Amino acid sequence: MKPEEIIVRPIVTEKSGDAIQEGKYTFEVNKKATKIEIAKAVEKLFEVKVLKVNTMTVKGKEKRVNGHIGMTSDWKKAIVSIDTNPSEKSYLSKGGKEVKISKKYKDSIDEFMGA
Repeated sequence: MKPEEIIVRPIVTEKSGDAIQEGKYTFEVNKKATKIEIAKAVEKLFEVKVLKVNTMTVKGKEKRVNGHIGMTSDWKKAIVSIDTNPSEKSYLSKGGKEVKISKKYKDSIDEFMGA
């Protein structure tokens, strides 16, 4: 699946707006997407470092229109925690040399609130 197919839309509510301060963003995602696919899609689309992904399936509600009873469809929600303080990583290579990786990551998702 392409990243554009995995992330359906951002969810903007009061609760999700408060969680943005902690680096947690809420998205509606494809029902078949896994946590790993969601993390890779968010990293690719928004150029941030994803630390954790929590997912849940939201059950549809019963709705009534003109006397007919029906159900809204189920959907999947993902709460993505990003690294708000990205720093360079270092590791030892084969010769015992210390190698540093300083890949540029953003510390927030600017496009989330429509900015």
